[in-house]
Amino acid sequence: MSPARQASAPRRRERRHPPAPPTGEPVTSLEAVFAPVHSQTAFEETVERLGTAIKLGLLPPGTRLPAERELCTKLEIARSTLRQALVALAQSGHLRATRGRGGGTFVADPQPPPGPPSLDVLAAWRDVCDERMAVEVGVAVLAAERAEPQMLDALDELVVALDGMLDDFAAYRQADVRLHVGLAEASRSPRLVTAMTEAQGAMSGLISLIAHPPEVLDSSNAQHRRLLAAVRRGDEAAAAREMTEHLRGTEYVLAGLLPPARPRS
Repeated sequence: MSPARQASAPRRRERRHPPAPPTGEPVTSLEAVFAPVHSQTAFEETVERLGTAIKLGLLPPGTRLPAERELCTKLEIARSTLRQALVALAQSGHLRATRGRGGGTFVADPQPPPGPPSLDVLAAWRDVCDERMAVEVGVAVLAAERAEPQMLDALDELVVALDGMLDDFAAYRQADVRLHVGLAEASRSPRLVTAMTEAQGAMSGLISLIAHPPEVLDSSNAQHRRLLAAVRRGDEAAAAREMTEHLRGTEYVLAGLLPPARPRS
């Protein structure tokens, strides 16, 4: 199988479970909100699912979420995964937790104020993510085929360093960009290095519009580890799959936390 076909296979699989768009077809019921999460990016998909439901008003301000045990059963996820998602949404201002009698996890009231992004930015963010997907999955495939061990050693060191930056997003993002551009360099394609740099620049503008809880960054860095392990094995199909799941994770978080695009009056 050619690298191009290997890179496209995960995309076909993901189309069956695409991130819910912030505009257009909304989630239509709480049954859909709390349906089982069938994804390797369960944490990010849970953030997206709950965040989108809050933005669409399916979970209005002041709503008390079901108990953790019930949510885990409905979503078919581990309690640790659910708690990470709830913490991420709480730190972004979408949820609040109270203790004691009558306590629980509630949709925050009021919700965080809308951010400053323009309608054009919000309308085009999925196109930006699509372009990134096309570039980065190809990079992962070619890196698995061509990367030298010493180049991967340097990237592994970056992953270790990222673990110490979970509370400093500015530093984390800089190292994250170096990792992704470094992977493009490992593909030995100058054009892909340029394309990767451009894709990362476009994504930085989007990523700056949302909160960056340590739980989100920790999950992302765990995906880095799996991706580099696949590249080091020379497993092109696994590298494409891991990169796809990594990028989908970012898309899920963006879909859950970006303010909705509103039509021009």
